Amino acid sequence: MKLSARARYGTKALLELSLHWGKGPVLLKDIAQRQQIPLPYLEHLIRPLVKEGIIKGTRGTRGGVSLLKSPKEVILSKVIQLLEGSIAPVACVDNPELYPRSDICVTHDIWAEVKKAMDRVLESTTLEDLVERQKQKWDLKQLKDRQKQCANGRDMKKKRQ
Repeated sequence: MKLSARARYGTKALLELSLHWGKGPVLLKDIAQRQQIPLPYLEHLIRPLVKEGIIKGTRGTRGGVSLLKSPKEVILSKVIQLLEGSIAPVACVDNPELYPRSDICVTHDIWAEVKKAMDRVLESTTLEDLVERQKQKWDLKQLKDRQKQCANGRDMKKKRQ
């Protein structure tokens, strides 16, 4: 079970806007570059997010896109639902009447549990949560890079001796 590029890229674009929350609009080309999203695809993704009132576009020299709400107010489940539609692994989870045996089908129950678990994670995650996780990853990377530089410095010092 995979989310589409639409949901993944849309979430990454919203993360980028969340990282710049309160600092003014961000150019689409900058989002595309930093998040490695093809610009034409990003331009296509922005429309439903604007239409749904999650982001706004600003024209002009200081134009770009920005979040309309605080990152802590944007729940990931809403974003994924908007961009992806249902995340049910099979159609009968959302519409049991499509499959007459769903009431006696044990696999139907498993797929319903999978959807519930995914929903639980997405409903409990905001864009602010993603920002905090991103900052933790950056901090961890900086720490590892510093440790590596120190180790390389010690190795160089030993070689000189």
